[in-house]
Formats: sequence, C-alpha cells, structure tokens
Amino acid sequence: MRIWSLHPSYLDWMGLGAQWREALLAQKVTEGKTKGWKNHPQLDRFKYHPKPMEAVGYYLKGIHDESLTRRYKYNYSKILYPDSVVDLINLSQDQLQYEFDLLQERLKKRTPEKYEENRGIKELRAHSLFKVIPGLPEKWEKSYWVKKWV
Repeated sequence: MRIWSLHPSYLDWMGLGAQWREALLAQKVTEGKTKGWKNHPQLDRFKYHPKPMEAVGYYLKGIHDESLTRRYKYNYSKILYPDSVVDLINLSQDQLQYEFDLLQERLKKRTPEKYEENRGIKELRAHSLFKVIPGLPEKWEKSYWVKKWV
C-alpha cells in the first residue's frame, strides 16, 4: 500500500486510479471494516489524526478533484466524509522528495511522457491534506535508509 503525500497531479492515469482504490481501502481500514491492513505504517497518519475518518475523506476528495480535471468518473458517493474540514498533517520535505523520486522511477518505465512532464517541476507540492515541514523521510521508507545510510 502506498498513500502518496504528493499532489495527485503528479500521478499518471494508472497511479491515480490505484491511489483512489488504496485510499478507499484506507477508509475501510480506518472505519474498522477490514481484518487486514490495520497496522500498516502509512495508515498511522489517519489513525492518529484527531478526526481520522474526516482526514481520509479529505484525502479522497483531493484525489477525486484531480480525477475531475482529467474527466475521469470516480464515484464521489464512496467518500464517507467528503466535506470535512480537518487539521493538516505534518509532512517532512525529505519525505515529499523521496516520494517524488520514487514516483519518477516508476513513471520512467511505465509512462515516460508523465515522467518528462514532471521533470520540469521546480517546487514540489503536497496533497492538500499535508503541511510541509523540514525533516527526514518516514521510518517506514526502508529503501531510502538502505540506499542513503548503508
């Protein structure tokens, strides 16, 4: 599971669709309607939010908004809390950069035209649920730590 912190506009069509499905799964997990995924580290962002379900709804709405700009038809009624106002979740600048680099690695092979489009980005934007602050990538990003520190 990957819950991208990046703005959804950076994702290709396949990535945006996968993100929609994974965020819907995150909503089910947060709601307590699944047996699995409960301890996935990326879901801690929602679990420890003062309003977990509303935070997931806000996240899903951001993905849905991007889908509309692309004229995709994601089912808005699947978002349980679409109109929530929530506190932003802190996101480290290095986490944002790590995710962008990881996405670009994937896009280079999968959707070269989106890879090229993203190469021109000067300043990274996060999904609107996140507030970017200084800091290192999250501890769950094992591949980052292996590459950088070992």
